[in-house]
Amino acid sequence: MYDVARAAGVSQTTVSLVVNNAPGANIPEPTRDRIWAAVHELGWRPNALARGLTQQRSQTIGLISDEIATSPHGGKMIQGMQDAAWAHAKMLLLTNTSNNRDLERAALALMLERQVDGVIYAAMYHHRVTPPAELTSVPAVLVDCSVADVSFPSVVPDEVKGGYTATEALLRRGHRRIAFINCADPIPAAVGRRSGYRRALANHGIAFDPTLVRSGRSPWAPHGYRCMRDLLELRERPTGVFCFNDQVAMGAYEAIKQVGLSIPNDVAIVGFDNHELIAAELRPPLTTLELPHYAMGQWAVEYLLANRSEGSMPANVQHKLECPLVERESV
Repeated sequence: MYDVARAAGVSQTTVSLVVNNAPGANIPEPTRDRIWAAVHELGWRPNALARGLTQQRSQTIGLISDEIATSPHGGKMIQGMQDAAWAHAKMLLLTNTSNNRDLERAALALMLERQVDGVIYAAMYHHRVTPPAELTSVPAVLVDCSVADVSFPSVVPDEVKGGYTATEALLRRGHRRIAFINCADPIPAAVGRRSGYRRALANHGIAFDPTLVRSGRSPWAPHGYRCMRDLLELRERPTGVFCFNDQVAMGAYEAIKQVGLSIPNDVAIVGFDNHELIAAELRPPLTTLELPHYAMGQWAVEYLLANRSEGSMPANVQHKLECPLVERESV
């Protein structure tokens, strides 16, 4: 800073006011231009750590996740966070913990030491979590997860509305005997999507038939295949099927084709997730709902920064984002 001040013919205080964009600093534009010219000529970089100590802002947002950095959907979530952070001249500091609690605590401790402006705690799929106790010492937002006592703000997909939209996509095409292949785990996605499925049937005057609901032990293709084979053995088979996710739908495709039926002429299928390696590559391409990963990441950063600047972080905000329908050829 001394060298820049000498080259520009001003005081170090004036340099500090300009490079830190101090509000209310009445410095003429020609002087500002000389200072920035000296900065560029000398190749000077302000010490971000020192500036952070002075301003109590590091211009950095910490991101702690379980596995999103290695999941197909995680890239969109991280991109949403990065785009929002960069729009506010912030950097994103990412740690993928692979569900290692010791690593999670160590990563958070390092982020706190570096005085991050806030922390985003993200999960690979929508479920209840137990973040480290130290997370309460910094502004924080949860993404694709929540805590039971609503002690942190969170953003998650609207699972109930998603289930409703998926079922209605079949109802709008005239289907009335609609099955649902769910996941047996009592996670919010399974509970919410089943609720939306039942609500859509009721709103169209169709009685809920429990014989049309199957739950696989896991949300993967083999269980989708077995559940679909079971449904096809019913005396009156379904003409439409809503699958918990695209993996399950992939298994259902195999079962339908194996018995000589076609999609969508004999059985129509709707998935969930819009998995980029599955949905558009199935034949026929799968109608599905897209999880709002990019939008969740973007919302989390915007909410974190807006409330941090106001000096408060309302914990009871549990924001839900709509899952848009992606129509292809399976309905």
